[in-house]
Amino acid sequence: MKTTISHVNVWVRDQDEALAFYTDKLGFEVREDVTVPEFNNFRWLTVGPPSQPDLQLILCRTDAMPASPELAAKLADVVAQGAGGGVVLAVEDCRATVAELKSRGVEITQEPVDQFYGVDAGFRDPSGNQHRITQRTDGG
Repeated sequence: MKTTISHVNVWVRDQDEALAFYTDKLGFEVREDVTVPEFNNFRWLTVGPPSQPDLQLILCRTDAMPASPELAAKLADVVAQGAGGGVVLAVEDCRATVAELKSRGVEITQEPVDQFYGVDAGFRDPSGNQHRITQRTDGG
């Protein structure tokens, strides 16, 4: 059985803010941006890196899923605190990527550090999601 991952969800508080961050700051491209009137104007918004056309990050509002307002507020709080998960970006040069992201105004939460597998750094998106940048040196 051949299986691939096509979509990964990233919770965001504001889709327009997230869209600007992922496209303007990270250089991703818009894959889909559709509003569905039949689902209370739900906005299906996906982006992805140009080098991976089959991968889409779903930028989904924390209050978009059918849930109680209390649950939506809890989810928004978890994301804002950076505990909602994140993605790992594989890059050729972690230090150069961090320098470029800093110049674009991205909040770096951990400067590049040498690890057993390569070089690793951290950054946050405007919703609070904690993401990683890695430069593998172990061939992985």
